[in-house]
Amino acid sequence: MVENEKPRLSRLTAIITQLQSKRLITAKYLAEKHSVSIRTIYRDIRTLERSGIPILTEEGKGYSLMEGYRLPPVFFTEEEANALITAEQIILKNKDLSFSETYTNVVTKIKSVLKQTQKGKTDLLAGRIHFRENDTFNQSSNYLMEIQLAITNFQLLNMEYKSLEHNTTIRDIEPFAVYNTNGNWLLIAFCLLRQEFRAFRIDLIQKLTPLDRVFDPHNMTLEQYFEICKEKTQHP
Repeated sequence: MVENEKPRLSRLTAIITQLQSKRLITAKYLAEKHSVSIRTIYRDIRTLERSGIPILTEEGKGYSLMEGYRLPPVFFTEEEANALITAEQIILKNKDLSFSETYTNVVTKIKSVLKQTQKGKTDLLAGRIHFRENDTFNQSSNYLMEIQLAITNFQLLNMEYKSLEHNTTIRDIEPFAVYNTNGNWLLIAFCLLRQEFRAFRIDLIQKLTPLDRVFDPHNMTLEQYFEICKEKTQHP
């Protein structure tokens, strides 16, 4: 094999993995990711197509794999497997039970494709990692996964919410985003009751019910939302 073919083979394998991990991926992204020219990526894509990989091209948007096409499971390096186990230990300490349980299920599925030697090592490492917290660990919510589904499906939610002042309200909301701060998960949503965006601590949600209604996506990014909040605090 010619020496310069080795990095190209690695790049082609990585491109296949990246195509599987995203719905749509651009040549510019791939070029920057692999430190090559866009013209080189075009050649790589043609090579993959000739090898039988069903890559779809959306003009002006990017590339994707044909719906339903699946490649054999990828193999993890020992460092990647260790990173996965470390992340699992961190996530198990988060305050939302639905998130912890779902991630554990994901890790179990991924472990099934590891080599036997890797499985033994990851089990060993899992028993040798510990994250100590000053506060008593307490999983105090169980709605994060349901909220994430509502965000991606633009599904309206009915929520019973008890504020820190112990005031209980029932309201319909359009979920927009979630973020974590100081160990607490927060939901950003457009509140139909108040007719404005509000932030709600997920651990204060008493009851959450998905409604059989969808809403129009909000024409705003999370970064733009934070900028708006910043401006409000600077100019009350």
